[in-house]
Amino acid sequence: MYKCNSRRLQELIEQFSQFGATENGGVTRLSLSNEDVLARNYFCECCEELGMDIKVDDMGNIYAVLPGKKDVPPIVMGSHLDSVEKGGKFDGVLGVLTAIEAIRTLKENEIELDIPIMIVNFTNEEGARFDPAMMSSGVISAKFEKEKMLQSIDKNGTSFKEALQASGYEGDQENRLKEALAYIELHIEQGPVLEAKQLEIGVVEGVLGMVCYEITVTGQSNHAGTTPMTMRQDPMIVTSKIISYLHEELGKIDEQLVFTFGRMNVSPNIHTVIPNNVTFTIDSRHQKPEIMQKVEDILNNLPTEDKGCSIKPVKLWGRDTVYFDTHICNEVERACQSFGYTAHRMFSGAGHDAQYIAGIVPSAMIFVPSINGKSHCEEEETTFEDCAKGADVLLETVLTLQTKFSMGETYTLH
Repeated sequence: MYKCNSRRLQELIEQFSQFGATENGGVTRLSLSNEDVLARNYFCECCEELGMDIKVDDMGNIYAVLPGKKDVPPIVMGSHLDSVEKGGKFDGVLGVLTAIEAIRTLKENEIELDIPIMIVNFTNEEGARFDPAMMSSGVISAKFEKEKMLQSIDKNGTSFKEALQASGYEGDQENRLKEALAYIELHIEQGPVLEAKQLEIGVVEGVLGMVCYEITVTGQSNHAGTTPMTMRQDPMIVTSKIISYLHEELGKIDEQLVFTFGRMNVSPNIHTVIPNNVTFTIDSRHQKPEIMQKVEDILNNLPTEDKGCSIKPVKLWGRDTVYFDTHICNEVERACQSFGYTAHRMFSGAGHDAQYIAGIVPSAMIFVPSINGKSHCEEEETTFEDCAKGADVLLETVLTLQTKFSMGETYTLH
């Protein structure tokens, strides 16, 4: 077994945290921004120093390959370099940086490879600048249409296509990830489970299924001071009833079900005017499809009218639970055992590039704990010790797969 250099990894994390550093210790590194380009440039520099060959595809995804003795598809590690606005310095980027540290450890110990190893940086995973999230991994896995994605516009009116061309990272479609023996993505948990259970590594078996609905409640605007309460058609009052009802009813279904009322728009949004329209979203997630169906049944059976207001639920989008490759998950857990690290089999409630890549390559994920479960904020924190433990498990898993694939073992999509 080989252990990664924790101090070297810490220095690498701190170096990358300077690209888009915020006042309170976080990072704003929106996809294809100047800060993202600087991080991409330094990523390429680090990989070139390790003797890796670099290619870029038509969606700006960067692939760095360390050749092996055999001319076969690679084992792939990676994640993304972009962040949300005022996010943390671990989310996404840690998967790329632990992969770099794994390669550095291989080179330091003069380990010869039979199977090529690749590090990938996926473009616009967060979707914080351009909708949707996981855009470029979605394109190469045929989840999204490229032409539609190129026309995605940021808040300043810049299209993804324009930003990609300006970045200098518009490559060729022929460079897209097509074949690989395995894909492993290390990530912070972004939740409180590992820390609460005092466990060191999460062995991620998949990504939860989810559904998102928008509910529109339409009433009648009128003067806030002159309209008697008994004569109002107030969609805000009806909305509050619906949210309370859904909170109670969905809470009865299953203790593992999570749901969030995340966005609300009120029109005309004037304090002296009774609203005429309220729209709000509900995002719900669970592993089992039968549970998700119960959620949809409740949403679709809401009354169509209440207190003179119409109620209309519309499904915006949904996804089925994605299951990762059992063999690779087992190797991740065995790697934890070999180091004596405590492990926990779990599902991710958040979306990741791995959920799309799993459709074209046998995949798995590794989680390391998030302090206080915080992520997508400047307070996001993971100990450097835990980062290094994750890197150890990542490297050991890759080396085990190297041996198995060299002996002719392969994993197929299921």
